[in-house]
Amino acid sequence: MRRVFWAALIGAAWPILGAQAQEASKVPPELGTAANPVHEPIIPIPDIGTDPNSGTTVGLLPVWLSSNDKGQISRIIAPDILHNPYFGYGADARIFAYPSADTQWSLTGGFKERVERGFDAEYETGRLRESEWSFSVGAQYSRIGTPRFYGFGNRSLTSDETVYTDERGRIEMLLGLNLTPAWQLRETVRYLIVDVLPGQLSKVPSLQTRYGNIPGVGTSHSLLERISISYDTRDDLTVPKHGVQVVAYAGIASRAGVLNDNSYSETGVDARIFVPLGADTVLAAHTALRYLLSAHHVPFWALSTIGGDRSEIGGVQPLRGYGAGRYYDRDSFSGTLEVRHNVFSFNAMATHVDLELAPFIDSGRVFSRAGTSPFSRLHTIGGLGIRGIAPPFVVGYVDLGYGTEGLAIFSGINYPF
Repeated sequence: MRRVFWAALIGAAWPILGAQAQEASKVPPELGTAANPVHEPIIPIPDIGTDPNSGTTVGLLPVWLSSNDKGQISRIIAPDILHNPYFGYGADARIFAYPSADTQWSLTGGFKERVERGFDAEYETGRLRESEWSFSVGAQYSRIGTPRFYGFGNRSLTSDETVYTDERGRIEMLLGLNLTPAWQLRETVRYLIVDVLPGQLSKVPSLQTRYGNIPGVGTSHSLLERISISYDTRDDLTVPKHGVQVVAYAGIASRAGVLNDNSYSETGVDARIFVPLGADTVLAAHTALRYLLSAHHVPFWALSTIGGDRSEIGGVQPLRGYGAGRYYDRDSFSGTLEVRHNVFSFNAMATHVDLELAPFIDSGRVFSRAGTSPFSRLHTIGGLGIRGIAPPFVVGYVDLGYGTEGLAIFSGINYPF
């Protein structure tokens, strides 16, 4: 859903700002007229996405937004035509549906002239934990030509940068037993087929030429079973203003679907806290610690990693001065502090829109021995987040982070944590 939010946001602000936009508001179909672009339900938007690994993608993004009777976005349809400097022209199709605060679903798919293509279908219900069970299921296929690998360890060098083509299929199911509205016991089952192929960027060496046939190169299968328990008192799942979420988990994965010498186990904790500092300001903090307890020939892509703009419980962690996958090793620590301040609000087409600035600090490291202090030799970056918010379902961002390797810019949907 990257780039889509900003299209909708500017579309919502069209009558106020007199400009085109990106994604966070809606235009009711009943208001559409061909003569008046302010009321046109299909809004043509300049499409710009940026990422340190993927470069800058540009195109045209027609956005059709629908709302419910409360003035909240209920559906986004957003196809686009685009150009990427590495892989040429392409197209995407997207549908995001928000039937209620408790249920959401989405369908996306796309391709480029060369290398890249993908499909993603997701469904989630029981988000509010008001019923006994919560459930989500997803199926994805992707072929991405820009992932980077710099070797293993917390001191990997930029001069060791390589690229590979990541082709994978993924099916994931999550079933949560809601013990109370705050406490949940959850089981996650994830099946992955990953094919790590040679990179196809002319100016970056391929992973295989520098690191050879390390575990994870070629075709791998992984079946992960994870049990987690969470305590969650956040007042809102998309735009939290106060509360905490703490998740402790343990899991085991096998590359062949049964326990053998290629199995590995994991454990970790992920904590987020939100403290209001006033009517328009929230202090947001996040920390994550992950350990691989046993690892026999674990594929490199299953190791702990920091870098990029996203946080995934039990997975990648953000370090927004670097591209995704900047540091790999067995274990990892990540910590983030943000001050989210609402600087401007307006109502557009019956939808409330907030503009937020968020200075942030990210720190983190990877390490190979459990006895290593997670808090020493940290990589630390600073930056500024610019966010557009259309409560209660949609948040879009542009985050600018600066580290020892220079400036990194990210854009996408939802908060980083």
